[in-house]
Amino acid sequence: MDTSASFTSRALLLALWSATWATGCAPEEPTEAAALAQVVQPVTATAPRALLAAGDYHSLHVVRDGTARAWGEGAHGQLGDGTTLQRAAPVPVAGLQGLLALEGGYRHSVALRVDGSLWTWGHNSYGQLGDGTTTQRAAPVQVPGLTDVMAIAAGYTHTLALRSDGTLWAWGANSHGQLGDGTTTQRSAPVQVSGLTSIVAVAAGARHSLALRSDGTLWAWGTNTLGELGDNTSSSRSSPVQVTGLTDVTALAAGDSHSLAVRADGSVWTWGYNFYGQLGNGTQSLSRTPVQAIGLSDVVDVAGGGQHSLAVRTDGTLWTWGDNFYGQLGDGTTTQRLAPAPVPGLTGVKAAAGGYSHSLCLHLDGTVRAWGANSYGQLGDGTTTHRAAPVQVPGLSPPLPRLTLSGGGDHSLAVRLDGTVWGWGEAGFGQLGYGSGVSSKVPRQALGLTNIQSLEGGDSHSLAVRADGTLWAFGYNSSGQIGNGTASTYVYTPVQVSGLTSVVAAAGGFSHSLALRSEGTVWAWGNNAAGQLGDGTTTHRAMAAQVSGLTEVLAVATSYQHSLAMRADGSVWAWGLNTYGQLGDGTTHLRTTPVQVPGLLGVISIATGKHHSLALRSDGTVWTWGLNSYGQLGDGGWTNRSTPVQVPGLSGVKAIAAGDEFSLALHQDGTLWAWGINTFGQLGDGTTKLRRSPVQVPGLTSVSAISAGDLHSLALRSDGTYWAWGYNLSGRLGDGTTTHRYTPVQVTGL
Repeated sequence: MDTSASFTSRALLLALWSATWATGCAPEEPTEAAALAQVVQPVTATAPRALLAAGDYHSLHVVRDGTARAWGEGAHGQLGDGTTLQRAAPVPVAGLQGLLALEGGYRHSVALRVDGSLWTWGHNSYGQLGDGTTTQRAAPVQVPGLTDVMAIAAGYTHTLALRSDGTLWAWGANSHGQLGDGTTTQRSAPVQVSGLTSIVAVAAGARHSLALRSDGTLWAWGTNTLGELGDNTSSSRSSPVQVTGLTDVTALAAGDSHSLAVRADGSVWTWGYNFYGQLGNGTQSLSRTPVQAIGLSDVVDVAGGGQHSLAVRTDGTLWTWGDNFYGQLGDGTTTQRLAPAPVPGLTGVKAAAGGYSHSLCLHLDGTVRAWGANSYGQLGDGTTTHRAAPVQVPGLSPPLPRLTLSGGGDHSLAVRLDGTVWGWGEAGFGQLGYGSGVSSKVPRQALGLTNIQSLEGGDSHSLAVRADGTLWAFGYNSSGQIGNGTASTYVYTPVQVSGLTSVVAAAGGFSHSLALRSEGTVWAWGNNAAGQLGDGTTTHRAMAAQVSGLTEVLAVATSYQHSLAMRADGSVWAWGLNTYGQLGDGTTHLRTTPVQVPGLLGVISIATGKHHSLALRSDGTVWTWGLNSYGQLGDGGWTNRSTPVQVPGLSGVKAIAAGDEFSLALHQDGTLWAWGINTFGQLGDGTTKLRRSPVQVPGLTSVSAISAGDLHSLALRSDGTYWAWGYNLSGRLGDGTTTHRYTPVQVTGL
């Protein structure tokens, strides 16, 4: 019996830590303990998505495409897969996409979508699903009447939702006043928590609730027998009371019968039940007021399990303390701990979650690890074996998308299954990498490149990422965009980019380059006249320099003189030239360091055209901004946009790409849609007619990947064939001719 609670903001997403956190909760009867905890981001920072959650005996995770996976106990439908089966490995939650946050209660689950709607499933005897009934649900149902939700929490048998106006709503069991409406009346539909405004975060324990106000004060209500409310009494409260002596709170969590808070100085404070040492102050004495956990500093996140606690520090280490009967502290033992200690071997942790007697953590690379009790398969490793040390949960974190084709300015590139690189089109600057400046109308192999994982074409140069994390470049180098410390004119064969390791992706602009490293930092080099290197200067660089202030980045994109980055929290950041609003920040001011694109949530992919930008959200919608003279924004008009607008009529999209003044979108059904300039047939619809709204590329089905050059388009079908259309000077379509093509033709010899 364990549950979990999480918190997220739809208006603002993580500034430093994109997080997940879950909690456990306790049952209505004291003998049926359960765990619940929730974590929040500092009040002064933007709020993270809750990507990870733990119920009593089940676990939940939002994967990178915005869908959810669940595993563990399923007898009450809490896994949301339409069954009541137990699962020892992750299964998809039915019918949900575009998720920002998940929460696990004792035997129910809660999900928050990017549109602010709330969805619940599982056990419902106390009305904890909020749908006006007490009917159990094995698949998600929407909570009616709740909009603009920005944070959620799940207790043992009650649920909380924070709306963007700062009001808090609750429903479910209420025998101890845990709904905070001044009564002990059970509710099967949301009611407002009394007297609380300006709330920024919530958490739920077994039978108590916590809320953080924007002024840094903490408020609590519900059962207080064991000091859970921290008001120095043992009186239960059906309306909120302030936690004694705590100010400057930035994060909070709740376990079964204990509570946790992080202050702005990085210290952790706890109160409530302490028989197992879950308060972390070196004793087993219950405390009715906050006490400081010893030996902890620089903490950014906390989570509460049933009778144990977890804390994430800024250095990416995870610290645990309290009950350890099933190994839920992850230290390889079953020895109880009265003070925090680091979990051995864990680095790069960005969030944690505690179930009743198991624990989870999410790493910067997207992997999830679990340990502790596993009777119901809640560790997700395919077994029911308890684990006293972390094991990786398989099948949850797809690697960064492998880009197997790329359109350069006037050339094209592809990676074959054997890891070799092939290019065709213009080669005058060496951008095909086969040692010659002679253009090719059919694919030719780049020299010396093997084990290539992904590639990118810049305007007249190319970038290739090897499986060992090294980056290789070739082509035009007048501005140092090759990144080998020189500014020679041409590089005809691939050379390694200097000083970069652990590279997972790259992007090529007109005369500059970007690289994404595995730890989530972005590096740039080449021409910097418009600040497109993002280092705070306009100084050209022939060697890679780090882009200022960006961490936890999952994807990068760049074009003429502006650049984009997508962070793990689903936010988009932009820098460089902004004449047409292509940075999306509501201005036309050039930026030499990254600024966040406002109002974009749940983004899973980005793309850049010459002077416009695109973002794909996890709900399958496409958003665009920047220059619109040729209809490249797809909104049916000609007006430039300095903030994102949705492309009407497009949904179910799974990939995007952009050429100079046109855009592409790949639908989940394998069809391809295009809009913008079409002078040379780059939209592939058989005409040269400009399109201000998306039109389908005829004759192409089962498409699995797309890319665009400046005036041409590329597609990879699921059968392994490559197709191209548009401008064909120098043979960039790879069909053996230099004839422009207005509909797709197959690339020869690939």
